[in-house]
This record gives sequence, structure tokens and C-alpha cells, in this order.
Amino acid sequence: MELLRNVVKASGPVQSEERWVGGRYTLRLRNPGPEAVELEELSALFTLNCRQADAFFLNGYQSWTYSPERTRRQFDAAMRYVPKLLDRKFGLSQYGDGYFSDPVYSRQLRQGYKKGYSYAYIRRGQLYDLFASLAEDTGFTRIGITPGEESILFKKDCHHRFLQPGEEYLGLDLLELEGSEDSVFDGWFAVMGVKALPARPKIGYTSWYNCYQNISEEQILRDLEGMKTLPVKPQIFQIDDGFEPFVGDWLEVNPRKFPNGLEPIVQKILAEGCQAGIWLAPFVAEKDSALYREHPEWFQYKGPDRVYTGSNWSGHYALDPYHPEVRDYIRRSIQHYKDMGVTLFKLDFLYAACMNSRPDKTRGEIMAESMDFLRDCCGDCGILGCGVPLASAFGRVEYCRIGPDMSLDFDDKPFMRALHNERPSTLHTQRNTLYRRQLDGRAFRNDPDVFLLRDENTSLTDEQKHTLAIVNALFGSVLFSSDDFGKYDEKKRRLFAALCELQGAQVLSVETGSLRERLRTVIVRYTLNGQERAIELNL
Repeated sequence: MELLRNVVKASGPVQSEERWVGGRYTLRLRNPGPEAVELEELSALFTLNCRQADAFFLNGYQSWTYSPERTRRQFDAAMRYVPKLLDRKFGLSQYGDGYFSDPVYSRQLRQGYKKGYSYAYIRRGQLYDLFASLAEDTGFTRIGITPGEESILFKKDCHHRFLQPGEEYLGLDLLELEGSEDSVFDGWFAVMGVKALPARPKIGYTSWYNCYQNISEEQILRDLEGMKTLPVKPQIFQIDDGFEPFVGDWLEVNPRKFPNGLEPIVQKILAEGCQAGIWLAPFVAEKDSALYREHPEWFQYKGPDRVYTGSNWSGHYALDPYHPEVRDYIRRSIQHYKDMGVTLFKLDFLYAACMNSRPDKTRGEIMAESMDFLRDCCGDCGILGCGVPLASAFGRVEYCRIGPDMSLDFDDKPFMRALHNERPSTLHTQRNTLYRRQLDGRAFRNDPDVFLLRDENTSLTDEQKHTLAIVNALFGSVLFSSDDFGKYDEKKRRLFAALCELQGAQVLSVETGSLRERLRTVIVRYTLNGQERAIELNL
């Protein structure tokens, strides 16, 4: 890489200091004057040597964002053909970076323009050229690669951030490393000083992908009982969304579904020797919730309107993570379940915390501080982060989702594929599991979402279910299913045991076939029980 130019724009004079030593480029700012100065743009453009056969990876904005390797000409076409009226109604842009990022123009797309956040790489066979940010806690770093122009752009998300008199600000802190897959990712995390929190791979159950919100005391206890028939006992039993009256009302349960509350169920989970998990979305509340009606002052606003974060449930809105009463409510909600015996919290829709920047904080600063707050609330209990800008979760959660929700029909209907990059898709989540595999054990333990072995309530073929299960076992550290295990026959029980054994495999290499195919051939070589093996997968 060679620096072509950097851009520092502000409403007043700022001092900038740049350094480039040993593949590391830093750009620091300082406000020398007596008045606050508003940052308008901070970016650096570098040359890039691209070859025709290169594979390009750019990490998507948050957990669910589709993040595959692409060819030189391939680009991200999501949301290009979605009418603005439809986008506003369903809040599609709110799930990703479309809510706040610069638009991408058709000219750029024709040149194969690709965008991402925090880190990217170019792969030539088994050689990686990694480009990574070391300063995401001061603001998200957007990365744009235009192979046709042989350039890579790093742009800080710091618009409307004010530097106070005398304040120093670390804008860009970038690292380029070349070498093998392990060497570049080990090197990046070593320079960052980030280590994954102590956590072991887990096998578990979650209620979501069979009943979704239609859970009940009867159904949860049925699935807990069915778990006893498995040859390998899961370590986690997680109650997902659907127990609360409405999203946001965490201190109550739906009395029709759970007439005896959750505590007796949690105690039965613990009696089975499992870790009890619960799902919460701490930074959102849906429109039908009591929280939405009774506490309008708790929400983030854009002008006169509460900030919309998506169309799930009755539509949901972003809470202000700095409001003292919001913080107290979140802390009390988490403690409520800790007191029951819950020790794993799946915290979802976390991107909502940083929908709006503030004059004193970028979105990246807000997200990092919000994750620190959740870490403090949960204490020694485990966190499974979800729907979160990934770099903000590095070293702060034990487990983290690294792909979108899997889908019961593989990749949805054709017209749905033109929507946002965060939509449910089994195809997309498999690829995210493959291409974000380097984060596992370095940033946190990867949660690739669930696999299914059941025959009912899914249109996935046997081959698709088998591939999903193998990918999750090889590249994930959380091996979850939502099946009613009591319905498994002997064949499925043996397959479940084999998947649990496969989770202990050591991956040696990954060879990807043509990126132009809709389903890509991937050959994975690994060792298991002292034997070297290989498997071919179509992803």
C-alpha cells in the first residue's frame, strides 16, 4: 500500500499528526483552539495491487450482515431495487449501515466496488493481505475497495463529532499484514491487545427455530424432557424470544404462555445439569410494549420522532443507552434473571444502541461503551452477543453470532434476495460462518446459529441440513439446535453424537472453488482423533 492522500475536514482548525511505521498507519487529531471544532470528514486513500484471480473479503457492518468472499467484479447489490417507501415502512436500512453511511453509486458498483467495516483482506491462494483497524472504539472505520481503480479507502465514521479545546482524538489506526491466514490474524489481535474471554465450545438447545415466539411452558418442558434422549447432553438450554408480554417488558412474562412464571422452569433446567440461558434485546422496545407507552423520554430521537430500528414484532425503537433510567432498567432486568439462576444471556439487536451519534461520541464510541455497560451488568455470567457491530464485541463477550439468522427455506424467495444484507438466509449464514472463522477463539467464540436434523417444520433438503450441521460443527464454537429431540430416531441420535465429536476437530486448511458459482465447492481438511481427513461441501 502507498498513501495517495488523506482528508481531514473540520469546522475549524485542527492539528493532525500522521505516522507510518512497519505497516501501521496512524492519524491523530488535536484541537488547538479555544472553541469546539466539528469533524466533517476523516479518510485516507491508498494504492492497492489487485490481480484478476484475487478473492476479496470485507467484513460487514454487524453480526447479521452478509460477508462473503467476492471476485474482482462482484459487488454488493442489496437494496438497489427496493423502493424508498418500502424501505421506510419496514426499516430495512436500519438493520445495517444504510441508515447512516454514504450512498454507493452505480458507477462504483460497475467497477466492482466493495465496502465493509473494521477489517478486510485480499486472498491469493493461501496468502492473505489483511487490512485492519486498531481503533474501532473511537469510531467505526469504513473500508472501500475499488479493484478497477486499484485503491482502498479507509473512512472514519466521525461526522458531527466535536473536539473540545485541547482534546486529542485517534482517528485512523490501520495495520497491513501479509502472510498465512493464522499469521495475519494472530498478528492483528496481538497488536490490538485483544484476547477472547475464557469460554469453552458449547452444545446447546435454543427454542427459536421451531416455535419462534409461539413458545409456552408446556413446549419448553417437553423439549427439556426430550433432551434426555440424546447420547450427548447439551450444556446450555436457552429460552429465546416469546416469554415476555412484548419486547421491552422484561420484568414480566406472558401469563397465558407461562402461568407459573419462568423461575420453576429455570430450576428444572439447572436440575438437569444445564446452564440456563435467556434471550433479551436490551436496547430496543416494540411499539406495543408498556415501556414504549409509559417512557417516551427513554428513547433516542431524530427530530421529533423516535428512532425506528426495524419492523420485527409491532415495530421496534431504540432506547438511549446513556439515559440513567434506561441503564437502571437494563441492569434490573438482567439481575432479575440472574436471581433465578440464569447464567447465559443472549443479548440481541445490540446495534440499536448506536443508531445516533452524539456531539461528544461517535457511533463506535457509543457501541463500545454500551458493550462495556452490558459486560458490567452481566458480571461473571456469559454473554452471547447478537446483532452487534463485531469489533465492538471483541474481547467483551464470551460468544457472538457471526451471521444472519438461518432460514427454514434455505435462501428465501427470489424477490426477498434483493432486500437488506441482514435478512435471514441459511446460505448466507453458512458463508459467514466460513469467512468469519478467523474470529473464533481470537475475538470470542463464534456462534454460527443453529442446525436442524428434524424432518418437520422445514423445507431444507437432507443435503442442506447436513451441510449446515457440518459447517457449524467445524467452524463454530456454539453448536445449537432447536429440534424436539424427543422425536429423534436412532439414526438422528447417532448423527447428533457425530456432530458433537466433529466440534472437536482441528481445521488444517480451507480450499474454495470458483466464487462465480451460486453454490461454491469448499474442501476442508482437518484432523479428528489423530486422523487427517477431508470433506467437500457446497456452500
